[in-house]
Amino acid sequence: MDALKKISETSMKENAPAVEVGDTVKVHVRIKEGDKSRIQVFEGTVIAKKHGGISETFTVRRVAHGCGIERVFPLHSPAVDKVELVRHGKVRRAKLYYLRDRVGKAAKVKELI
Repeated sequence: MDALKKISETSMKENAPAVEVGDTVKVHVRIKEGDKSRIQVFEGTVIAKKHGGISETFTVRRVAHGCGIERVFPLHSPAVDKVELVRHGKVRRAKLYYLRDRVGKAAKVKELI
């Protein structure tokens, strides 16, 4: 068990982004297409954080063309190039799954000032 802990500590990112639930973020993801790779930006609201340590993930939700899209990103993955914080959100929940049922302005999260 100690060996697994040491391996996970060495493979964790030192400058992991401080992402909180309710924040609006831009996630820069490295995508491989054949022998080429490019960066794709996914912007949305963080609705959940799960696990901890090396297996920590966060779920980002956005609405595009009236259709809700959610992606789960591993925090310490090499595919996640960087995470930009657009704005902090003021929330009182650990999971914002209730945003799935809301449409338009009701699905907004207030900004933390």
